[in-house]
Parts: sequence; C-alpha cells; structure tokens
Amino acid sequence: MLSIGAFAQIGQVTHRMLRHWDTAGLLVPAHVDEFSGYRSYDPAELEQLHRIVALRQLGFGLEDISSILDAGVDAGRIADMLRIRRAEVEREQRTASARLVDVERRLHLIEKERAMSQIEIVQKSLPAVRLAARAAVVAEQPEVAGVVGPLFDAVGEVLTSAGVSLDQPIAQYETGDNGLRIVAGYAITAAVPDGVEVVDLPWVPVAICGVHLGAMDRIQESWQSVHTEMMARGFAPSGPCREVYVRAVSDDQSDWVTELQQPVVGA
Repeated sequence: MLSIGAFAQIGQVTHRMLRHWDTAGLLVPAHVDEFSGYRSYDPAELEQLHRIVALRQLGFGLEDISSILDAGVDAGRIADMLRIRRAEVEREQRTASARLVDVERRLHLIEKERAMSQIEIVQKSLPAVRLAARAAVVAEQPEVAGVVGPLFDAVGEVLTSAGVSLDQPIAQYETGDNGLRIVAGYAITAAVPDGVEVVDLPWVPVAICGVHLGAMDRIQESWQSVHTEMMARGFAPSGPCREVYVRAVSDDQSDWVTELQQPVVGA
C-alpha cells in the first residue's frame, strides 16, 4: 500500500486533487483509517489515476469522466480520444500546447502500462549536497519545462558574476497541496553569494536510481520505469525526487545524460 504522499508523487498530482477525486467517487483509496482518516492507495490504482488525468487534460468534467470510466472505456478508446483532442489542442495557445505535452505523456504511460523497463535501475545511497539554488512552484506538470531552465539560468548568472564556477547542476521536485515545488541549482562548496538560496539536500540511505539518455521531453517515461521498479522491489517514496544533470551541453539535448534519483523506504 502507498501513502497519499507517495501515491501523489508517483502519479504527479497534488494531495488536494486526490482528496477531491475521492470525494467525487472517481478514485477511492484502497483503505481509509477509521480513526485518523489516513488514506492509503493500492499501486494498481495508478492505472485509474492516469486515465483520470488524461481525461481531465482533454477537457472533460468530473461527471463526464465518471460516466466514461463506469462505461468501462479501455485504454485504446482513451487513446483514440486523446488523438482527436490533440488536433484541437495544437491550434490553441502556448499554455494549452504545454498541456498537450502532458496528455502525450499520459497516453504513452497508458499504452505502456505493463511494458518492461528500458533503462538500468540501481539501488544506492545518495550523498548530502549543498546547493546554491532558486525555487518555484508550478500548478501542473506541463509548466515544469518553462520554469526549470530559467531557474538554472538565474542561479548561474549570480554565481558567474560572483566568480564562482558552476559545478554539478541538480534539480529537486516535491509534490504538495499547492502543486509541484522545484528547486534548481548547482552543487557548491564555496560561500554562497547573495541572490541565491542555500539548499541542503540530505544524505539518503536508500534510493532507486536510473539514467535517462537524451531529450527531456521523454524523461517521464524513464521516471515511470524507476517508479515501477521501485514498487516491484517493495519500496515507496520517502522524500522529494532529484535529477542530476550529468551532461547537459548540446542545445538539442540529444547527448544529455540525466540521473534520476528517488529516495525510498520499505513499503
């Protein structure tokens, strides 16, 4: 069983969304403690979550989604609906186009629900790291791409102006009630100049990690592989996930190397 926090982090939705869908009867927790009200979810419910998010991104209201799911619409039918909506979304403005990226990702996850992992997964500890960083909160996953780059640029400009060399770039992502909090910065051992925050990432005894090769537009598929293997090994998330950008030089991102790190604890 997964806690609401772990389930939200894997599904990349907020706690508030999960509680709202529970109230609406769309995604009911597998177990609710009768004394504390604490919600727990079965990993198998991730399939339902992906369908709900995909249909929401298509513009359906909760009543319509409930009717569609009650009718037993399968992944193939949802995929057809996503493709029809894609043609409409492509004519919309940039914000809607960002949502399209998330629709495509959710579609791929639905079609590959039981696919084997295509990346090598390892289990290891993570060292403590001090970052010179900046943070931001986004409401939806599609907004990340337009925010994380400028965060790194802003931190890099401050460090460079202060004569500090840019070391390892790292981003941390944490889901919460208000959205997804992003911390982006560079590992640092020198004094941190004004204009950036000091963020200490703690030592992590156990993490499930994988390496994503290539562009960021498919990185969520690699994250899905990491989370699938995490659950297969009997773990659950124990803290915010991290992305360590081992190599991020070319403009087209074709040769980028990104290590995905998910701190875990025994489920």
